[in-house]
Amino acid sequence: MKILITGSKGQLGNELQKIIKTGEAEIGKVSKNIKNSEVFALDVEELDITKLEDVKRVLNEIKPDVVINCAAATNVDGCESNQDLAFKINAIGPRNLAIVCEEIGAKLVQVSTDYVFSGVGEMPLTEFDLTAPYSVYGKTKLKGEEYVREFSSKYYIVRTAWLYGYVGKNFVYTMMNLGAQKESLSVVNDQLGNPTNANDLAYHILKLIETDEYGVYHCTGKGECSWYDFATEIMKLAERNCKVNPCTSEEYKNMYPNSAKRPEYSSLDNMMLRCTVGDEMRDWKEALISFFQNLSNQ
Repeated sequence: MKILITGSKGQLGNELQKIIKTGEAEIGKVSKNIKNSEVFALDVEELDITKLEDVKRVLNEIKPDVVINCAAATNVDGCESNQDLAFKINAIGPRNLAIVCEEIGAKLVQVSTDYVFSGVGEMPLTEFDLTAPYSVYGKTKLKGEEYVREFSSKYYIVRTAWLYGYVGKNFVYTMMNLGAQKESLSVVNDQLGNPTNANDLAYHILKLIETDEYGVYHCTGKGECSWYDFATEIMKLAERNCKVNPCTSEEYKNMYPNSAKRPEYSSLDNMMLRCTVGDEMRDWKEALISFFQNLSNQ
């Protein structure tokens, strides 16, 4: 199998490559078919997905069986201030990949987000719940989903949330760094979601691409918490003495007036996984403990 990974230098791209190379994720082994795959790991320097002609040239040259799109504009506040760039990367990029994947008969994995929902509610969201994004990030990611559905017949749209991995920028590293510099900090406690280990997400994506179980998937860590809960657990596991103080979204907005509105409630239910290939995602606390245990080996 030929697997092309876009945005390959990010935290998910890194985990995908590592699992394919070793044949093993933290929660289990992948098939021999996956382990023996030929991987083409491309970042923006090798493939700019916003340019259709570039996508046509590269994909027709490689002829991949599967394209896993990890390229995205994920800076939520940055998307608000640069809507055109966010739209090009999060919407036009997936459109381009979908068009060419359909032409060459390749499967396409589009990684999406909990931000496609309104963030209002009290029950974990399933794949059949209505989308209603309000941030530019969420709107452009949803448009990317729509383009993939429109132009590809063999797709897996995989929505995840609160993702962290061993490389790149993420909430875990941010808290670790702040915890080493500050005696205390304030973290929002009225926004709930699902912290997700990138290794677990990568494992499930690789499990999916061996099947014809096309469609929309939610893939997040089990259990929900607030950003305050998440930060508190990080400080404990990182052995930081920094005190984490809870604050409201309104208080945070007053401190950082240019920040984009975040979902108040965006917990996802991995229903489609349970009903098809199986949901082996770990509890968020268990996966976070594993992350810290493995940090020294990276």
